Amino acid sequence: MTALVAVARYTTGYLPGTVASLVSVVCVNYFFTYPAFTLDFTLAGYPVTFLAMLLISVAVTTVTSHTKEQAQALSRHEKLLAEAEKEKMKANLLRAISHDLRTPLTGIIGASSSYLENGRLLTDAEKDALIRNISEDAQWLLHMVENLLSITRIQNDTSTVICTLEPVEEVVAEAVERLRSRYPDARIQVAIPEEFLMIPMDAILIEQVILNLLENAIIHAKSTRPIRFRVTCDPCGVTFAVRDYGEGIPKERLDTIFDAVPSSPVSSIDGHKGMGIGLSICKTVILAHQGTIAAHNTEEGAEFSFRLPREENSHATETNCPDC
Repeated sequence: MTALVAVARYTTGYLPGTVASLVSVVCVNYFFTYPAFTLDFTLAGYPVTFLAMLLISVAVTTVTSHTKEQAQALSRHEKLLAEAEKEKMKANLLRAISHDLRTPLTGIIGASSSYLENGRLLTDAEKDALIRNISEDAQWLLHMVENLLSITRIQNDTSTVICTLEPVEEVVAEAVERLRSRYPDARIQVAIPEEFLMIPMDAILIEQVILNLLENAIIHAKSTRPIRFRVTCDPCGVTFAVRDYGEGIPKERLDTIFDAVPSSPVSSIDGHKGMGIGLSICKTVILAHQGTIAAHNTEEGAEFSFRLPREENSHATETNCPDC
């Protein structure tokens, strides 16, 4: 009976199960009926045995075939959803790129044209202001290019990254150091567990995510107190959180904050300060690490956080961890 169920389970179609039922009936007749080791098809009840095994074979084969068809249909559906999500992300990224590139480029062209055409009429202070604006816009464009290069590190076909065990403290320190080189006056409080943490990640990509979130808090939050960046851990994963004490996230943007959608058509006036592409890339990177990312308002501002599993490919089991 066990062999019959196994054959029906791991084969396709009704023929293997039917053949298995015939073989099983013959084996029962030969090995387990009196006289043993003798084929006797005249035994009373023999047709009932054959019919019962045949019905079991057909039933199991039908159930397993239906299950396989459902699994295949679900797999195709998931692939279609993944493709649709990829196309949506590409479209959002293209919109965000055009939105976030337009204003800094316009600013650079306008400032440089003013300097070239009216240089003799400008004071030294006005010239310094133009040069400073050009430098700031160029730095912002460089940051956007770094974000776009980060995306190229994610494999296009599988939307995954090559992860190696990296020390969390070093990754955080590198990201904070890069941020302070860009914003020397930024006030940041960093809290990291004393435990030496090693988790699988692409260190360059995670540094970029941390840098994006910290820079986003500095530029947009208008925080009245130092920005808090803390790392917490539990047996299942490590959480990175950036909290500011500023204006918070508009309610209408909470659901689309990571989707590279401009907040409004008129936001292009300050397009080089846009959040869209940076946060969208953060989401792409974290999902490629099998992690999660979220944003919510607090009583005194907003908090962005992302979570990475402590073991590679452990996202599925993390949800069942009692300590998470």
